[in-house]
Order: sequence, then structure tokens, then C-alpha cells
Amino acid sequence: MPELPEVETTRRGIEPHVAGVRISEIIVRRHDLRQPVSGTIQVIEGRLISNVSRRSKYLLLAIDDGSTLLIHLGMSGSLRVIDPTDVWKTHDHVGITLGNGKQLRYHDPRRFGLVLRLTETDPMSHALLKSLGPEPLESAFTVEHLKAACAKRSAAIKLVIMDAKVVVGVGNIYASEALFRAGIRPGTPANKISKPRLEKLVASIREVLSAAILEGGTTLRDFLNSDGQPGYFKQRLFVYERKGEPCRVCGTPILHAVTGQRSTYWCPSCQK
Repeated sequence: MPELPEVETTRRGIEPHVAGVRISEIIVRRHDLRQPVSGTIQVIEGRLISNVSRRSKYLLLAIDDGSTLLIHLGMSGSLRVIDPTDVWKTHDHVGITLGNGKQLRYHDPRRFGLVLRLTETDPMSHALLKSLGPEPLESAFTVEHLKAACAKRSAAIKLVIMDAKVVVGVGNIYASEALFRAGIRPGTPANKISKPRLEKLVASIREVLSAAILEGGTTLRDFLNSDGQPGYFKQRLFVYERKGEPCRVCGTPILHAVTGQRSTYWCPSCQK
């Protein structure tokens, strides 16, 4: 699943091509995504895309009529800026043709993503967005916030930091990597972790996400950047999908388990 760095990489990739550009036509080849593509989406034809932002893993295209186009990449989605005459692939479902002669095309083999037109004056009040926790790279994500979230929870710390109500965008890959950098075992009960260790975890989450964004996201089978190229952060992963391989720091074989139905990886020597 594309995680926060992949979505932010996509945002940065498409923004120069779509911000301040008028929508000429919207083509919907399949409506049946996780939720049906908004039936009113064509009303924004002729309108201007004023800016492109991100909240958690949602891309938000602000339209000059006051509405917002919300796009979620789901399990396998991607956005590409292409020539409108390019042949449609089997799983290309939505095309947003632009006044600058380009097209933003949404591709999603598993159709678990979203393309919705939000009409709320404040898009953050929408049901999908209003209960989200702070952004991990912004000032609201502090050790005090994380400590309060952990105080009454005996769940594994990995599950807590993957909870979007606690902090957004820390998916499976980056949770494993951040916990490694912080030296914390993923199964440790959240309410048993000291404030100094949580402080290190907050810093590690920021570090691993920032590094992944700089590298262009993680290379996943289904993920391509907006220019069609995969990211490169996977080359630097310390534990994720490295079961049995030697730890890059101490040489101890990496362990694997399933936590909350998700694969979890850690070094039994570096993480306590």
C-alpha cells in the first residue's frame, strides 16, 4: 500500500503540472472504486485547480468553485501526468484532462482507492478526515501527544503508532523502520515505554519518513511515482522484509512475526 512518503512524493510530482491549471474534461471509465466516483465530478470541468495538498494519505485538489477533489491511492493506485492521447491501460479508471495539454490519470488495479468531490466549505470536516491525528512531520506531533495516547493502552507500540487517530501516515513499513531506529521492539506494550524512549521514537518516525520522501518513497510492486518511476528508499530499509538476513548494524538475524495481521520485523539485539 502506498504510504505517506509515496503519497507526498506523488503530491510533489503532480503539483507543478496541475496547480493553477484549468480542467478541460474528466473521463471516468469505471465508477466502482472503494466508494463510487462522485456522480457530480463532471461539474468541475472548466474550473481551476487552485492548489494541491495532502492530509495523511489523501491527496486534496482544491477547486476554485469551493469544492475539493479527494484522491486516495488505496492498495495499488497511482497517479501519472501523461499525454491525453496515451493508450488507456486496463486499470486506468479516471482521467483529468488539463488546459495545459496534459492529463492526470488515475490507475488502480485493485480498485480500493477513492476519487471523490467534497463540497464541504472546510474539507477537513469530512467524515474521512475529521478524526485523523496529527501529521508526523508537523509540530503537533510531540512526545507529550504520543505519551498521552500510549498511557492507557497495553497494545503493541507498533499498532499504536499505526493508528491514524494517534498519528497519520505511519504505515507498516515505516513503523517497523522507525521502531528499529528508536531501539524499541514492536511488540512492547505502549504503556510500558518511558517518555525518553517515546521521545526517541517521535524523532525516529520523523527521520524515517523524511528520508523516504527525499528518496522518492519505497519501491513497492504496485507503486510508481507520478513520472512513472519507482522510489528508491527500499534500498535503505534496515528490517522490513529482511527476515533471517543479518542486521545491518549488529549482524543478528532479523526476526519476523505477525502483529495485528501485519508482518512485523525487528532485530532482537538492537531493539529492546
